[in-house]
Amino acid sequence: MAKYRIISIDGGGIRGIIPATILQQLAADPKLNNIIQKADLIAGTSTGGLLALGIAKGMAPSVMQNVYLNKGKDIFDDSIWDDIRDLGGLMGADYDIKNLKKVLKEIFGRTKLKSLKKKVLVTAFDLDNKSTKNSTRSWKPKIFHNYEGINSDREEYAYKVGLYTSAAPTFFASIDGYIDGGVFASNPSMCALSQTQDKRYFSTPPKMDEIVLLSIGTGTSLNYIEGETHDWGYARWIKPLISLMMDGVNDIAHYECKQILRDNYFRIAPVFPPNVTIPMDGVDKVPYMKKFAEKLNFKPLKQWLAKNWD
Repeated sequence: MAKYRIISIDGGGIRGIIPATILQQLAADPKLNNIIQKADLIAGTSTGGLLALGIAKGMAPSVMQNVYLNKGKDIFDDSIWDDIRDLGGLMGADYDIKNLKKVLKEIFGRTKLKSLKKKVLVTAFDLDNKSTKNSTRSWKPKIFHNYEGINSDREEYAYKVGLYTSAAPTFFASIDGYIDGGVFASNPSMCALSQTQDKRYFSTPPKMDEIVLLSIGTGTSLNYIEGETHDWGYARWIKPLISLMMDGVNDIAHYECKQILRDNYFRIAPVFPPNVTIPMDGVDKVPYMKKFAEKLNFKPLKQWLAKNWD
């Protein structure tokens, strides 16, 4: 039976060190027979989008891992003058996206999506579709990909797509009218699965029993809100609401893929110990996250890969 193999990587800012480390551990196991190279589609959102672009370019997971280890502080560099100008984040983004742009241009240069070695899917959100008709002008989700056909994004520069998918509100300014795809698909697994059924790019879409999908998370904190009634307004809801919505989106995409693909689907989404919460800009926690990911129980994942990937 022919197989169509997908690797999908969640968003999560600096927590991207976790899926990078997971992929590094898999790549280092000779028994797995180069599972990353055999993937047909790499999908990602935000930091997962950067990893997807890197994999599609042919970068080794260890190289991408080193980006988080060595460049994380450059990307999330917050000077006192920036804080003063932005009133401590009240009037402007926490970080200058120029720092991220510099790092991505160093990695991808002038590489376009059409030049990548693998098919890639990266989510972003378009704040204005610029329609000339008021009746259709609106914001909308945007999925960048390099499949050949109508509405393809093959001419887009990889570093720019990386910026679009990573422009998380409050962390970075929007760029070219795009923000982080995590606002609608922090877990892009269902986006990737749906892409395989688009007849504009597949003359004969793969059947569901021909698709295998590995979904990788960026670390989940054990959050909850105690109590039965919460008569809160904007001020009290805004802090938990972003995490609440992202966790909800991640979980529902996981549920949908599991119901559709059954045993052809596997998700590794490590959960941090109780009372450990790592924000998307938690650069000081990178060494901890690397060790945390290296100590995960990889046995179930490796068994699934050995049985289903080849």
